[in-house]
Parts: sequence; C-alpha cells; structure tokens
Amino acid sequence: MRLLHTSDWHLGRSFHGVGMLEAQRGFVDQLVAAVARHNVDVVLIAGDVYDRALPGVDVVHLLDDALVRLTSAGAQVVLTSGNHDSAIRLGFASRLLERGGVHLRTRVEDLDKPLLLPLGTDAAGRDAVVAVYGIPWLEPRLTAEQLGVETASHFEVTRAATARIREDVARRSGTAAVHPVVLAHTFTSGGISSDSERDLSIGGVGAVPLDLFDGFSYTALGHLHGRQTLSDRVRYSGSPLAYSFSEAGHQKGAWLVDVGAEGVTAVEEVRWEAPRTLAVLRGQLSALLESPDHAWAETAYCQVTLTDAQRPARAMERLRSRFPDTLVLAFDPQGAEATSQASYSSRLAEAPDDLSVCCGFLEHVRGRVPDDGEKAALAAALENVRLLEVSR
Repeated sequence: MRLLHTSDWHLGRSFHGVGMLEAQRGFVDQLVAAVARHNVDVVLIAGDVYDRALPGVDVVHLLDDALVRLTSAGAQVVLTSGNHDSAIRLGFASRLLERGGVHLRTRVEDLDKPLLLPLGTDAAGRDAVVAVYGIPWLEPRLTAEQLGVETASHFEVTRAATARIREDVARRSGTAAVHPVVLAHTFTSGGISSDSERDLSIGGVGAVPLDLFDGFSYTALGHLHGRQTLSDRVRYSGSPLAYSFSEAGHQKGAWLVDVGAEGVTAVEEVRWEAPRTLAVLRGQLSALLESPDHAWAETAYCQVTLTDAQRPARAMERLRSRFPDTLVLAFDPQGAEATSQASYSSRLAEAPDDLSVCCGFLEHVRGRVPDDGEKAALAAALENVRLLEVSR
C-alpha cells in the first residue's frame, strides 16, 4: 500500500497581494502526475485545504477538480479539516463522497472511524490492514466537552483524541494485524514554524508533545509549512507552495509512505517544482541595482531590505526598474548618524522656526532628512502662507 502525505494546500490564498490560484492549479497538476507515476493508493491531506472558512466559488471548483482527477487516477483521498477550514462546510456530503473514494474526517464523532485497507497476511499468517484515522483541527474550547476533558487545552483534547484511536486499534487488533496511520492538523513540539502559519503556532502556543503519537505506524502532520521529520514515523509534509518569504529556503514536497503486512517499509520524499523563485535581498539601493550578483532575482518575487543610512527617494519605483516583482520593502539603516534620544514632541518644541518643524516632521515619518530641493519647496510654501496672512 502506497500513501502520499500532503497538507496545507491553502487553496485561495494570495501571496502579498498576488493571486495564487494558477500556481495552485499547477500544484494539482504535479500531484496528479505523481499519483500516476508512483502508483499511489491513497492521498492524505492533513488539513487547511482551504485558506478560509468561506472560500470563493473558483476555489471550491479547484478542489472539486482535484478530487475528481485524483480518484480518476486510481487513488482514494483521506482529508481532514484544519484551523483555516470550516469543518462543517468541508465535511458536507461526507457519506456520499465516501462512495467515490473521498473520505472526509472533520468531526470529533469520526475520530475512531478509520478507512481500512487490506495488506494481505503477515508473517504470523494474520490478515493485515492499514487503518487510516483523521484528527481534524481540535479547537479546545469547542471540543473539550465532546472529548470528555475538563481542561480546554490543545494537549488535553489531542491526548483524548489519540486515546480514542488507540482504543479502536486495540479492539481491531484482536482479529487482525492493524497498522494505524493518523492524520493530525496540529503544532507538535519539535516542529519548526514559519511566518505564514500565523499566531496559533508561533512561540509554542498550542504545541502538543511528540510522544502523543507514539505507537502509530505513521503520523501525517499538517499545520507547519516546512517539510520536516520529527521522528522516523512522525512528519510534516509542509505546504505545497511558499506562502511567506520566510519559506524562501524551503524545498516543497510531500512524503511517499509504503506500508506492507509488517508495517511501514519505506518513507521517501517527493518534490514539487516552485512556480516562482523567492528572493530575500538586503543592502544599499545602489548596490542592489548595479551588482550582477543579483541578476537571478530579476524574475523572482522579491522582499527587499534597504540599509542606506538615509531612506532613498522613490525607493520602490527604482527597485522595480530592475526587480519588477518587488512585493515587500523594508528599511534598516546602517551607519546612520546617531539621533537624539529625545521624543519627537520634545524635539519639535525645541525647533527654532517653522521650516525646522516641517523638516523635522519629514525626517520623522520618512527616516531621512529633506534634500535641498525639498527644503526649498517647504521654504517657498511657508513664505506663501506668510504673505497670505499679511494680506488679510
């Protein structure tokens, strides 16, 4: 039995204002091709299928198309909901979809209802099966009572969920050799986060310990966007596309998991080709515009941090003359003269004249002093105001 572990598709998401639906269609093309090339039996999607609870019509059509193509290629699909999905909406028509090979696990009631797939007989002559269980995103405040726990925490609800699965595995193991595979959308300690998971996974908030998944043949995690291995049997597949510049160094992909009558026999990586390169550039504006070392970034999506001592005029316009897809611009002046530690209001009170007030304001909001032309324009404007007041 061959499984393909994916997660965090985030269909409908944009990248710093750039729509990504075409890039996501490209990922689906790669996924369907991989299913056919590697003879995949089951595609696992460990949550955050959509980027929001109310996806657009074109986004829903994309998921519909993906599921039709995957099942037509001969694979079944097991799909859980993540914190970005609406579990109720995503789980609609689950019983009907199951007949077509799409198994939705979005409800607490379905935690101990696995997809059972035969594996033949093991060395002891027992029938062997892989049992695929799905743990959706468990919001503690909403699921604690259903799971019978008193403390509404990610740890307690996840522990209760895995306990239910272990009880079901134990019950089925009386008549067969059961190899449990668990999908879970959660932040497990030991995972490395990136910016685009947003606040629920940053700083250890809501993290659950790795040992909650001990004893399972394989745990297919979702929620973190970097593909990573927490143990031989617990892995994040990561998102198929980069959704923040902090993922510029990621090699996107999935995990191909082989399960036989004796358990998991191999786990291999499958790589996805990125539609666009991400470039994180830093330096002075002149160097970025002139250096041949940055030629590779001219066709990339760019995040640029300028280190000029004074903020350059028309910085974004000038950057886009070479790097047209600069999406993020930041400033981190290096070597600038030390500024007064006094507050802006106190420095304003000490300004000797109106021109100094105006120049100080520009410096405060732009991070650089006005040039001679700007000072002249301000002086002329102040003189016009003075003449207007005199004429009244």
